[in-house]
Amino acid sequence: MKLVVTEKNDAATKIASLLGAKKPKADKVYSTPVYRFEVDGEEWVTIGLRGHILEPDFTPSLIYKKRGGWRGVTADGEAVPAELPASLARPPFKKKKPFTEDGVELKAWKMDALPYLVYAPIEKLPKEKEIIRSLKNLAKKADSIVIATDFDREGELIGSDALSCIQEVNPTAPVSRARYSAFTKEEITHAFSNLVELDTNLASAGASRQDIDLIWGAVLTRYLTLVKFAGYGNVRSSGRVQTPTLALIVARERERLAFIPEDYWVIKGAFDAGAAAGPTPGDGELAFVAPHSTARFKDEAAAKAAMAAVAGATNATVAAVDKRTRKQQPPVPFNTTSLMAAASAEGLSPARTMRIAESLYMDGYISYPRVDNTVYPSSLDLAEVVKTISGNPAYGPYCNQLLSAGELHATRGKKETTDHPPIYPTAKATPDDLAPADYKLYNLIARRFLATLSDAAVVEGTKVTLDVAGEKFAAKGDVLVSPGFRAIYPYGMKKDEQLPAMTQGQQVAFNGAECTKKQTEPPARYSQGKLIQEMEKLGLGTKSTRHSIIERLYTVKYIQNDPIEPSQLGMAVCDALDKFAPHITHPQMTAELEEEMDNIAEGRNTKVAVVTNSRNLLAEQLANLIPHSEEVKDALADAVAADAYVGKCPKCGKDLQIRVSQKTRGMFIGCAGWPDCDVTYPLPKGKVEALPDPCPTCGMPQVKVTAFRSKPRTICIDPNCETNKEPDVVVGECPTCAAAGKKAKLIAQKNPRTLKRFIRCENYDECGVGYPLPQYGVITATDEVCEHCGAPMVIVTTNRGPWKLCPNFSCPGKEIEAEKKAAAKEAKATEKAAKKAPAKKAAAKKPAAKKTTAKKTAAKKTADKAE
Repeated sequence: MKLVVTEKNDAATKIASLLGAKKPKADKVYSTPVYRFEVDGEEWVTIGLRGHILEPDFTPSLIYKKRGGWRGVTADGEAVPAELPASLARPPFKKKKPFTEDGVELKAWKMDALPYLVYAPIEKLPKEKEIIRSLKNLAKKADSIVIATDFDREGELIGSDALSCIQEVNPTAPVSRARYSAFTKEEITHAFSNLVELDTNLASAGASRQDIDLIWGAVLTRYLTLVKFAGYGNVRSSGRVQTPTLALIVARERERLAFIPEDYWVIKGAFDAGAAAGPTPGDGELAFVAPHSTARFKDEAAAKAAMAAVAGATNATVAAVDKRTRKQQPPVPFNTTSLMAAASAEGLSPARTMRIAESLYMDGYISYPRVDNTVYPSSLDLAEVVKTISGNPAYGPYCNQLLSAGELHATRGKKETTDHPPIYPTAKATPDDLAPADYKLYNLIARRFLATLSDAAVVEGTKVTLDVAGEKFAAKGDVLVSPGFRAIYPYGMKKDEQLPAMTQGQQVAFNGAECTKKQTEPPARYSQGKLIQEMEKLGLGTKSTRHSIIERLYTVKYIQNDPIEPSQLGMAVCDALDKFAPHITHPQMTAELEEEMDNIAEGRNTKVAVVTNSRNLLAEQLANLIPHSEEVKDALADAVAADAYVGKCPKCGKDLQIRVSQKTRGMFIGCAGWPDCDVTYPLPKGKVEALPDPCPTCGMPQVKVTAFRSKPRTICIDPNCETNKEPDVVVGECPTCAAAGKKAKLIAQKNPRTLKRFIRCENYDECGVGYPLPQYGVITATDEVCEHCGAPMVIVTTNRGPWKLCPNFSCPGKEIEAEKKAAAKEAKATEKAAKKAPAKKAAAKKPAAKKTTAKKTAAKKTADKAE
């Protein structure tokens, strides 16, 4: 039996369906899905992992023996070697926790343990125990193993970890590696016909990244949390890539805060080429506006003089007409960074872009989305890809035009790698095949691919200089002579502004000028797309991690909004670290570590050397931070309080702050004077932001609440404010009371204290009938009852439209509806697969490669030797 190990269950399904002669048989080993099929009479089984099945962690403790030196003690009690510097104190210790009789306890978050944690040994622990159990069960019966995880640093590490589990029970089975860039039949068939060896250097580079991120993240996060934030006590995150990225955002905000705006004046004139003198109505086809040739007047007196000179003038002379033709070159192929930047400009965040791209890849619509490459390999059949997507009516005519023009030539970017091609479409898709956001990204990728095969756009630019009483005005316009790639790829293009035809010496009407006072603006904040590009430029993170770093900064509330603005806490964290441990915030340190990990992948360095160097660097920074913990604590406490501030307490005058309940983890507003002042206000679920303006009705503070998948709402924090009250709505008769021969109404109402909405029987104390309601939307009675349970049907109208529902959570109809939806989803998936099957044509004509298989040596042993 041949065992194929993939990164995810979806990949296992796809590979089985593409390689098997017949439909694969879905099975389970324990609780893990597997897929059985035959290839040339041999039994094959694919199993999907769940990403990393092992995860690194520190040994729980360290012990010191005079003869053996320092040792890490694993969770199983095994002692493993540990390399700690001689400068760290050894037993016996004067203090107690975290110190023990013969070592240091590392699980407890203690400041004194951090210098030891920097050097603690790291062990691999099971993360997905059930999958590991299933994998080992299959491995015992396997004659050969194929690792078919994603081909990149992380995928190689995931495959290597899976192999280490397999070889615990079957150390002799031959091992090989399948590398592919798309889920098409030809690509997968080619990959499994040309198996190669597992790249232990690449896996080792991934393991280095894992270990270094654990060490830096754990030590810095514990440090920032242990300074306690003046009693707020929340975990505060920091990391090797996260902190320099935050520093970029904070540095830009500091530039903005330090910026001193300067006044300037802009003059614009109104002209009309349809007449020789004015005034004219100025709304005809030949009317246009032109700025003064001095784009910005820095001196108000000069602007006034120019305005005085043209005052009363009714015509202008065309002093010069200058026409020039220029070319706009088509874009280069998409890699991950440029895709995220382009999608961000279309309203898709980098994190969402990558989630959708991964889904499109798994469904066989696009090639592998985590790439640096911007040059199509010669093995990619460009014409076949064009034919494949030409079935989409939106591209069909353009695709036929490209194919009829002869041999296709693509643009080339600056980065060329050999692991994966740039991102391109691998199957036809239409708006009927995909969800709106998914198609939006697919459409961007497909159009970009076609644009890279297209001619340059030709634009004729016209500059007309006009003389009004000695004052010069300059009008500019563009005419698209040949659309080229712009016919298929309109993204990021400014609208052409065409000028009326004019000749030198011509008199045109002048309808007056307008002078506007403006101010210079500070540098713009980063958009998520621009930040991704800046991170790539500075070597921060990788193509696979940059979007998640930004998402993490949002999650820990160091940044907000888009364009990105740092919170007070984010600025304080960055400023404190920059003051006492500047290497942590500087991109150069992280970029150098990334370069060293690339060196490991290429065999020019070892994991042991790079991780040790990283530990030493962190130890230096930590030694600078610990003596200044009180200063850091004060700075961060002030920042947390500033971010949480809502307004003043009406009872004691102290600050009202957004807080998190330690019991429920729900948010509420409480007084900073607690426990002396017990004023609190409830908050609904969702993201909460304080607003500067008070409630116009009662004068209390207001907050903006954004619930999941809902538009933001502004609410007054006082539940008793008239703006928070809703009228009771009678929605029907109580079915329980009716069955008992009584009459009682069911009433939709809002609790003025908790702001929660519900339906309750007016005879609730006796019958106990009540139903929860959605917290947002207008409630309307329908005079209908649910056919399944007899509860009244209601309509909830939100920004997405009306929604009729039964409010009874225990209604049997909900289970029936869920079964119907599941059946409909399965039917749609079957129909979708049937549509796509013929579309998956050959998109790559790859040269035959020499078939090789990996050596039988365990990956773990090989990695150990490399170290």
